[in-house]
Amino acid sequence: MGRVGIVTHPAYLEHDMGRQHPESPERLRAIIGHLESTGTLSRLTRIQPRIAEKQWITRIHDPAYVQHLEEQVPHTGCVALDPDTTLSPGSLHAASLAVGGALAAVDAIMENQVDQVFCAIRPPGHHAEAHRAMGFCLWNTVAIAARYIQERHGLTRVLIVDWDVHHGNGTQHAFESDPSVLFFSTHEYPHYPGTGLQQECGRGAGEGMTINVPLSSGQGVDDYRAVFQDVLVPAARAFKPEFVLISAGFDAHRDDPLASMTMTDEGYGDLTRIVAGIANAHCHGRIVACLEGGYHLRALAASVEHHLLALMDA
Repeated sequence: MGRVGIVTHPAYLEHDMGRQHPESPERLRAIIGHLESTGTLSRLTRIQPRIAEKQWITRIHDPAYVQHLEEQVPHTGCVALDPDTTLSPGSLHAASLAVGGALAAVDAIMENQVDQVFCAIRPPGHHAEAHRAMGFCLWNTVAIAARYIQERHGLTRVLIVDWDVHHGNGTQHAFESDPSVLFFSTHEYPHYPGTGLQQECGRGAGEGMTINVPLSSGQGVDDYRAVFQDVLVPAARAFKPEFVLISAGFDAHRDDPLASMTMTDEGYGDLTRIVAGIANAHCHGRIVACLEGGYHLRALAASVEHHLLALMDA
């Protein structure tokens, strides 16, 4: 049985992009409420997040962009950063704790307190580019965590698995020339943000280290499982990761309002078991999964539970 941790914090609820925005605080309330009601939460080790040190945020993001966000935080109301992404008074504090939560999760694994961690955090991160917010995302938590793993803990090879229904453009761009990070993404195509074609496979020294598998509308559990087994597993076997990060979006679910795929609650458990098999084979089971998308509250909460139960059984 894996020792699984969870990162969450009330401050994540303080990021509020306005009424009827799909990336709402209710997402976390639904997850935590469901885990409490089923008893799963009591089986997890609580890991306290911290405010992320700026030195780690600026390993991925331009310092001028970080300063710009700090200057834009409103005292009341919301400030639009792009058509989909806004800042509220609590947004940057939440984002700092989100990144710090992922870093604390890495530390907990490296200090042998737990084997895997799920970070129930907001805002999401994988669309955030080095110099701008995008697609509900402010800072790219998973990308920052990858650099932290390498530079703070001295590991070399990091695998990032992004199964969010939207392509993780920001994460891809952060590492597309870097052979030390293998980025693997499944996503609905064509769909926001319009990137993630198969021929986008990295540049220069990083060529071949970006693996995009664009999927067409309507594909579901069997399709995802086949891609993970036939594409991800052999790529990971060749790469031999020392740590695995998951951009864990649950918006490919058949009930999700922002996509047109047919994944299920149980299907996310299947994907988790495949990724856990990779981690067990190559890096002592080390996995940190960070919440990205997922906008149908019941489906999101149930999918997270199946993900956690699969980690516990890994």
